[in-house]
Amino acid sequence: NYQIEPLQNEDWPQVRSIYAESISTGVASFDTKPPNWRDWDSSRLSSCRFVAREGKNVFGWATLALFQDLGYIGVAEVSVHVSQEKQRHGIGTALLKALLAASEKEKYWTVTAEIISENAASLTLHRKCGFREVGFREKLGHRQGKWHDVILLEGAARKPGDMDYPLENVNSVELKFKY
Repeated sequence: NYQIEPLQNEDWPQVRSIYAESISTGVASFDTKPPNWRDWDSSRLSSCRFVAREGKNVFGWATLALFQDLGYIGVAEVSVHVSQEKQRHGIGTALLKALLAASEKEKYWTVTAEIISENAASLTLHRKCGFREVGFREKLGHRQGKWHDVILLEGAARKPGDMDYPLENVNSVELKFKY
């Protein structure tokens, strides 16, 4: 029986291994190898990182990253990866739901996902959790000798008018989202 918990630095070796396994499928990422801890850590929001854990074993992880740049205030991009041995056990759904709840708490009103079109499991997961298709990018990435299309999905955590960002002072917003 697993628990959804905040990701800790010491989880990195297992998180990296799960990511490497996802990369090896050829449809989960255009990355060809997992990054080092420093690069991965700096590219993810520290307040929105979760693992599915049973004892000391991590079976999946989910994170948010800033979307593009500061001009997209309140928008973040989701990543969810589950070890192949534990797929289809509800772990991805539990992780994504925890991430969506955290995104709302952190005042992100939209979360996005860019999913390689052949990744049926990820598309199903995101749609199950309320994401809707908002775009299609033909032959966006090349991996393992093949061009891949990407489906753009969006999930709304809040209404834009519900935000209470201090938009008159962009520097304070910039500091908030650099974590």
